[in-house]
Amino acid sequence: MSNISFMEKLLDGVYVEWIEVGELISPQRGRRLVKSQLEEVGSYAVYQNSMKPLGYYHESNAQAGTTFVIVAGAAGEIGFSDVAFWAADDVYFFPEANAVNNKYLYHFLLTKQHEISSQVRRASIPRLSIATVERLEIPIPCPENLKKSLAIQARIVTILDKFDALTNSISEGLPCEIELRQKQYEYYRDLLLNFPKPDEVAA
Repeated sequence: MSNISFMEKLLDGVYVEWIEVGELISPQRGRRLVKSQLEEVGSYAVYQNSMKPLGYYHESNAQAGTTFVIVAGAAGEIGFSDVAFWAADDVYFFPEANAVNNKYLYHFLLTKQHEISSQVRRASIPRLSIATVERLEIPIPCPENLKKSLAIQARIVTILDKFDALTNSISEGLPCEIELRQKQYEYYRDLLLNFPKPDEVAA
Protein backbone atom coordinates (compact mmCIF):
# COMPACT_ATOMS: atom_id res chain seq x y z
CA MET A 1 0.00 0.00 0.00
CA SER A 2 1.41 3.42 -0.98
CA ASN A 3 1.85 6.26 1.48
CA ILE A 4 -0.95 8.22 -0.20
CA SER A 5 -3.50 5.40 -0.15
CA PHE A 6 -2.57 4.59 3.46
CA MET A 7 -3.24 8.18 4.53
CA GLU A 8 -6.49 8.29 2.58
CA LYS A 9 -7.68 5.23 4.49
CA LEU A 10 -6.42 6.53 7.84
CA LEU A 11 -7.93 9.99 7.38
CA ASP A 12 -11.07 8.74 5.64
CA GLY A 13 -10.60 11.09 2.72
CA VAL A 14 -10.44 14.33 4.72
CA TYR A 15 -8.94 17.42 3.15
CA VAL A 16 -5.36 18.27 4.16
CA GLU A 17 -3.88 21.75 3.94
CA TRP A 18 -0.15 22.49 4.13
CA ILE A 19 0.49 25.53 6.33
CA GLU A 20 3.75 27.10 7.44
CA VAL A 21 4.52 26.38 11.08
CA GLY A 22 5.03 30.09 11.72
CA GLU A 23 1.48 30.84 10.56
CA LEU A 24 0.00 28.43 13.09
CA ILE A 25 2.15 28.99 16.13
CA SER A 26 4.73 31.63 17.03
CA PRO A 27 7.86 30.22 18.67
CA GLN A 28 9.01 32.08 21.75
CA ARG A 29 12.62 32.57 22.70
CA GLY A 30 13.62 31.53 26.20
CA ARG A 31 15.26 33.82 28.72
CA ARG A 32 18.83 33.60 29.91
CA LEU A 33 19.75 32.60 33.43
CA VAL A 34 23.20 33.27 34.83
CA LYS A 35 25.11 30.46 36.50
CA SER A 36 24.51 31.84 39.99
CA GLN A 37 20.76 31.48 39.47
CA LEU A 38 20.92 27.76 38.72
CA GLU A 39 20.21 25.13 41.34
CA GLU A 40 21.52 21.57 41.55
CA VAL A 41 18.09 20.37 42.59
CA GLY A 42 14.98 22.32 41.78
CA SER A 43 11.43 22.19 40.55
CA TYR A 44 12.12 22.83 36.87
CA ALA A 45 14.83 21.69 34.46
CA VAL A 46 16.68 24.43 32.59
CA TYR A 47 17.44 23.75 28.91
CA GLN A 48 20.09 25.92 27.30
CA ASN A 49 22.18 24.46 24.46
CA SER A 50 21.52 20.72 24.67
CA MET A 51 18.88 18.18 25.62
CA LYS A 52 20.65 17.65 28.93
CA PRO A 53 19.43 20.10 31.58
CA LEU A 54 21.97 22.79 32.42
CA GLY A 55 20.62 22.84 35.96
CA TYR A 56 17.35 23.58 37.72
CA TYR A 57 15.33 26.64 38.64
CA HIS A 58 12.43 27.44 40.94
CA GLU A 59 10.30 28.90 38.13
CA SER A 60 9.21 27.77 34.67
CA ASN A 61 8.53 29.73 31.51
CA ALA A 62 7.26 26.87 29.34
CA GLN A 63 4.29 24.77 30.32
CA ALA A 64 3.95 20.99 30.28
CA GLY A 65 3.35 19.47 26.86
CA THR A 66 5.62 21.83 24.95
CA THR A 67 7.82 21.26 21.90
CA PHE A 68 11.13 23.11 21.79
CA VAL A 69 14.15 23.54 19.50
CA ILE A 70 17.78 24.13 20.44
CA VAL A 71 19.25 26.94 18.30
CA ALA A 72 22.87 27.08 19.55
CA GLY A 73 25.31 24.40 20.60
CA ALA A 74 23.32 21.26 19.82
CA ALA A 75 21.52 23.41 17.25
CA GLY A 76 18.68 21.68 15.43
CA GLU A 77 17.87 19.22 18.21
CA ILE A 78 14.14 18.90 18.83
CA GLY A 79 12.62 18.15 22.21
CA PHE A 80 9.27 17.69 23.91
CA SER A 81 8.64 17.96 27.62
CA ASP A 82 5.70 16.40 29.45
CA VAL A 83 6.45 18.67 32.41
CA ALA A 84 6.94 22.42 32.75
CA PHE A 85 10.52 23.67 32.34
CA TRP A 86 12.67 26.77 31.94
CA ALA A 87 13.78 27.58 28.39
CA ALA A 88 16.99 29.62 28.30
CA ASP A 89 17.96 31.99 25.50
CA ASP A 90 19.36 29.32 23.16
CA VAL A 91 15.98 27.61 23.10
CA TYR A 92 12.79 28.44 21.24
CA PHE A 93 9.59 26.81 22.44
CA PHE A 94 6.13 26.53 20.93
CA PRO A 95 3.30 27.62 23.23
CA GLU A 96 -0.16 26.12 22.98
CA ALA A 97 -2.00 26.99 19.77
CA ASN A 98 -5.61 26.48 18.71
CA ALA A 99 -5.10 24.69 15.41
CA VAL A 100 -2.21 22.32 16.08
CA ASN A 101 -1.57 19.64 18.69
CA ASN A 102 1.85 20.39 20.22
CA LYS A 103 2.88 16.73 20.24
CA TYR A 104 1.76 16.42 16.60
CA LEU A 105 4.09 19.33 15.83
CA TYR A 106 6.90 17.52 17.65
CA HIS A 107 6.48 14.31 15.65
CA PHE A 108 6.29 16.32 12.43
CA LEU A 109 9.49 18.20 13.22
CA LEU A 110 11.25 14.89 13.86
CA THR A 111 10.48 13.92 10.27
CA LYS A 112 12.25 17.13 9.23
CA GLN A 113 15.27 16.62 11.50
CA HIS A 114 17.70 16.15 8.61
CA GLU A 115 16.39 19.19 6.76
CA ILE A 116 16.60 21.33 9.90
CA SER A 117 20.10 20.11 10.74
CA SER A 118 21.28 20.90 7.21
CA GLN A 119 20.51 24.57 7.86
CA VAL A 120 22.68 24.81 10.98
CA ARG A 121 25.54 27.28 10.52
CA ARG A 122 28.71 25.40 11.40
CA ALA A 123 31.01 27.67 13.40
CA SER A 124 32.77 27.62 16.76
CA ILE A 125 29.24 27.54 18.17
CA PRO A 126 26.76 25.96 15.74
CA ARG A 127 23.64 28.09 15.30
CA LEU A 128 20.21 27.69 13.72
CA SER A 129 17.82 30.43 12.65
CA ILE A 130 14.35 29.70 14.03
CA ALA A 131 13.01 30.97 10.69
CA THR A 132 14.12 27.63 9.24
CA VAL A 133 11.54 25.91 11.40
CA GLU A 134 8.87 28.58 10.94
CA ARG A 135 9.03 28.17 7.15
CA LEU A 136 8.41 24.42 7.22
CA GLU A 137 4.98 23.43 5.94
CA ILE A 138 3.07 21.12 8.25
CA PRO A 139 0.06 19.09 7.03
CA ILE A 140 -3.11 20.06 8.89
CA PRO A 141 -5.99 17.64 8.32
CA CYS A 142 -9.51 19.00 7.97
CA PRO A 143 -8.52 22.61 8.76
CA GLU A 144 -12.08 23.89 8.25
CA ASN A 145 -13.29 21.77 11.19
CA LEU A 146 -11.11 22.47 14.23
CA LYS A 147 -12.60 19.77 16.44
CA LYS A 148 -12.18 17.07 13.81
CA SER A 149 -8.70 18.29 12.88
CA LEU A 150 -7.47 18.10 16.46
CA ALA A 151 -9.06 14.67 16.91
CA ILE A 152 -7.20 13.34 13.86
CA GLN A 153 -3.94 14.89 15.05
CA ALA A 154 -4.44 13.34 18.49
CA ARG A 155 -5.06 9.92 16.94
CA ILE A 156 -1.82 10.11 14.97
CA VAL A 157 0.05 11.23 18.10
CA THR A 158 -1.33 8.26 20.03
CA ILE A 159 -0.11 5.81 17.39
CA LEU A 160 3.36 7.36 17.19
CA ASP A 161 3.69 7.66 20.96
CA LYS A 162 3.04 3.92 21.34
CA PHE A 163 5.85 3.07 18.94
CA ASP A 164 8.10 5.64 20.59
CA ALA A 165 7.44 4.14 24.02
CA LEU A 166 8.35 0.66 22.81
CA THR A 167 11.50 1.98 21.17
CA ASN A 168 12.79 3.85 24.20
CA SER A 169 11.95 1.34 26.90
CA ILE A 170 14.76 -1.19 27.34
CA SER A 171 12.50 -3.23 29.57
CA GLU A 172 10.33 -3.98 26.54
CA GLY A 173 12.87 -6.31 24.94
CA LEU A 174 16.39 -7.17 23.91
CA PRO A 175 18.59 -4.66 22.03
CA CYS A 176 17.83 -6.29 18.68
CA GLU A 177 14.11 -5.88 19.31
CA ILE A 178 14.64 -2.27 20.37
CA GLU A 179 16.40 -1.65 17.06
CA LEU A 180 13.49 -3.24 15.21
CA ARG A 181 10.98 -1.11 17.14
CA GLN A 182 13.01 2.00 16.31
CA LYS A 183 12.81 1.19 12.61
CA GLN A 184 9.09 0.48 12.91
CA TYR A 185 8.52 3.76 14.75
CA GLU A 186 10.40 5.77 12.11
CA TYR A 187 8.57 3.95 9.31
CA TYR A 188 5.08 4.56 10.69
CA ARG A 189 5.91 8.11 11.79
CA ASP A 190 6.98 9.00 8.26
CA LEU A 191 4.02 7.11 6.80
CA LEU A 192 1.43 8.80 9.01
CA LEU A 193 2.82 12.27 8.42
CA ASN A 194 3.49 11.89 4.71
CA PHE A 195 0.44 13.73 3.44
CA PRO A 196 0.55 14.36 -0.31
CA LYS A 197 0.81 17.99 -1.38
CA PRO A 198 -1.67 19.09 -4.08
CA ASP A 199 0.98 19.22 -6.81
CA GLU A 200 2.13 15.69 -5.91
CA VAL A 201 -1.42 14.34 -6.17
CA ALA A 202 -1.91 16.02 -9.53
CA ALA A 203 1.30 14.47 -10.82
